[in-house]
Formats: sequence, structure tokens, C-alpha cells
Amino acid sequence: MMRRLEPPDHWGWSMPVPMSQGWRVGNMIFVGGQMSADARGNILGVGDIEQQTRTVFRNITNVLAEAGADWRHVVKLNTYYVFDGGKDAVRDFWERMTRVRMEFLVPPGPAATAVRVAGLIYADALIEADVVAVVPE
Repeated sequence: MMRRLEPPDHWGWSMPVPMSQGWRVGNMIFVGGQMSADARGNILGVGDIEQQTRTVFRNITNVLAEAGADWRHVVKLNTYYVFDGGKDAVRDFWERMTRVRMEFLVPPGPAATAVRVAGLIYADALIEADVVAVVPE
């Protein structure tokens, strides 16, 4: 069984593309990269990593819910974040982002990767994240 996941009123791309917010395939759920964006694709929380992180993780929550899952089912989390400051400032930025992520993650938590990148597709986006979840049979 395969089911495309497109929650109502979810953010969309700035142009028509043949992509999905996520897929449920059997008991596995794949949530595509989520951004801090409104239904028209406008970035929310420009310059604010905490607000953008919270919106990204709420968007992930919405896609998971569309598939009948939640954060306790997440087994893999990939986070991509934009920060161009020095090595001393990046720790504070990462910790502010991570405190918000911890509001959503359920112990013991997923396998996780965080990657610092030079930029994302939308210039004002500071974070993008995707997950894989597995619901019990």
C-alpha cells in the first residue's frame, strides 16, 4: 500500500513540481524536507532560528499525522541548517535550534544527523528537516 501525503493548507512550492510532502508505504513513512513556510511558500520567521525550527517541526508533525503517525514513530531525523557565523557563535545557534527540536522528540529519540549548509532553496530559510518513521504492524 502506498499513499501520498499532502496535508490540507500545508506549504507549497513556489512553482508546480511533481513532488510530495511525504509518502506512507506499508508501515514506513517518509516525510520530505520541510521548511518554515506558509501555504504560499513564503518563509515564516525570517532571521529567527527558533521560530523557523518550531514551524518546520510542526509541518513534520502535520505530515506524520496525515499518515496516522507521530514523533514516537520517527526513527531517522535529518536537519540542514544555515549559519555563516564563526565557530564560537555556531554553538549558540545550534543549541537554540536544538532546544526547540527537543520539544518534539520522544525519548529515546531517532537516529539524527545535523548538517550545516551554505544555503537552502529559499534565501531566508535557516532550517530544513526530513524524517523517516515506522509505525508498528
